Amino acid sequence: MLLDTESRATHDDHLSVRVWLRLLTCTNLVEGRVAGRLRDDFDTTLPRFDFLSQLERNAGGLRMTEISKGMMVTGGNVTRIADQLLAEGLITRAVAPGDRRAAVVKLSAAGRRAFAEMARRHEGWIVEMFAGLSEGDRTQLYALLAKLKRHLNAAESD
Repeated sequence: MLLDTESRATHDDHLSVRVWLRLLTCTNLVEGRVAGRLRDDFDTTLPRFDFLSQLERNAGGLRMTEISKGMMVTGGNVTRIADQLLAEGLITRAVAPGDRRAAVVKLSAAGRRAFAEMARRHEGWIVEMFAGLSEGDRTQLYALLAKLKRHLNAAESD
């Protein structure tokens, strides 16, 4: 069971702290359920799903360093995942044009089919998890989170 980070808050804590902890708790709950379903339904992990997702959005392939940056993980983690996916026939790996030290990976035909099914199911899980909110609630939450994101990005650039 995932730690409910919100349980750390008390009514005496600043409202901003309580909102942040509630947001973090909801994120952890959704991520944990998605990870569990990927494991149960596809015998895969969230990092492997994220890796395949990046390749699906970049049909021309990506260098391993680009995948590492996109996933915000070390090169070693990406290499380990790539080796597994290559062994399963879900990706191809080739020497990067103009740089024999770098590798470019792409989804194989089998990888495209497998990822398409995972992505279809993933979307359904997310829709199901957010079904407790009306469309208006989801629209409002989306707008409020966009406002928070703009504020955070603006504060970062100051």
